Amino acid sequence: MKIRGAVLEEIGRSRPFADSHPITVSDLELGSPGEGELLIRIEAAGLCHSDLSVVDGNRVRPVPMLLGHEAAGRVEEVGPGVDDIAVGTRVVMTFLPRCGECAGCATDGQMPCVTGSASNNAGTLLGGGIKLHRDGEEVKHHLGVSGFATHAVVSRKSVVPVEDDIPADIAAVLGCAVLTGGGAVLNAGTPKPGQSVMVVGLGGVGMAAVLTAVSVGSGEVIGVDGVPDKLSTATELGATQVYSPAELAEKGIKADIVIEAAGNARAFETAVAATAPGGKTITVGLPAPDARSSISPLGLVAEARTIIGSYLGSAVPARDIPTYAQMWREGRLPVEKLISSRITLDEINRGMDELADGNAIRQVIVFD
Repeated sequence: MKIRGAVLEEIGRSRPFADSHPITVSDLELGSPGEGELLIRIEAAGLCHSDLSVVDGNRVRPVPMLLGHEAAGRVEEVGPGVDDIAVGTRVVMTFLPRCGECAGCATDGQMPCVTGSASNNAGTLLGGGIKLHRDGEEVKHHLGVSGFATHAVVSRKSVVPVEDDIPADIAAVLGCAVLTGGGAVLNAGTPKPGQSVMVVGLGGVGMAAVLTAVSVGSGEVIGVDGVPDKLSTATELGATQVYSPAELAEKGIKADIVIEAAGNARAFETAVAATAPGGKTITVGLPAPDARSSISPLGLVAEARTIIGSYLGSAVPARDIPTYAQMWREGRLPVEKLISSRITLDEINRGMDELADGNAIRQVIVFD
C-alpha cells in the first residue's frame, strides 16, 4: 500500500535542520503484514531525543530509514498467527520488542531483549524482514516502529493494546517518555516512603520521571536543568525544589534516588555527585558512544552508593503500559502536561531543531 512518511536521508547534516533537510517526507510502499505482524494506522507520534540522536549522528543507524519510535494508532489488519488483538484496537508502539524467549527477556525488564536489540540495530522488524520501499529501494525500519508515517507494519510484540478512553497523543507518549522516565522511578529506583527523588535533565523523559515521582508521593522531588523555563515547568508538574546544575553544586543538595535523563557525560557526573549516602544513581540517558565521565570509586564504596543503568526504564511494556494508563485515568499521572506542542508531519525538520535547542518537552505529530 502507498503511505507517506518521514525518511532520514543522511546522518549528520548541519543545523538548522529546517534548512539542511536531513529528513524528507515522501511516498513509500508498505508491504502487507506477515506472520505475527500487524498493520497500524498511525494516529500520533512523539519526537524524542532518540530520534534526534540518529539525525545528528550520535546514534549511527543504516539509512535511508523511516524514523519514529514513540507512536500510537489503530490496528487495520492482522497477519497470520495473530489471534489476540482485533482490528480497530488502539495500540501503543514500543521501541524494544521482546521475543519472550532470550536471556534478556528472562530478567523481568532489567536487560533488553537480545533478539529485539539485534533487529533494531539492523533496521528490520523483529522477524528480520523489511516492509518499506521507495522507488524500488529498501528503507530501514527505526526500532521496529517507524512511526513518523501514516501507516506502519510492526511485530505484534512491538505493541500493547490500550482502551479507547486513552487519547492517541497520550497513548503515544506512554510508549517511550513515560515507560523510560516512569520506569526509572518505579522499576529501577523503587523509592521507599520518605525517600527523595532528583531528576537531572528535564526533557520528555526527565519530566515523565518527575510526574511519576510526584505520583508516588514518597518525599521531596527535585528537578535539575540548565534551562530556566524547564525548571518552571517542573515546578508546575509538582517538583518541590528546582535548581540549575551550578546551584545544585553550590548548595550541596543530595537525594536518595537520582535519575540522569539528559544523556551527556556532565549530567551523569552531576547525578552521581548529588546521590546521598546509601542512595541510587539511575542513568537512562543515551550519550554519544565515545562520551566518558569521571567519578570517584571511593565515594561509591565509602558511602555504599549504587549506579544502575536502566534501558527503557527497565520496563516490560505489556505489564507497565496498562499501569501508566490506569494512573492517567485516575488523574494521578497527567501525561498531557508533557506535550508542549502538536505539529504536522511536514514540520519534522523544524521539530528536530526545537528538540536540539531544548525548547520542547514533547512535540507530538498528529495525523488526521
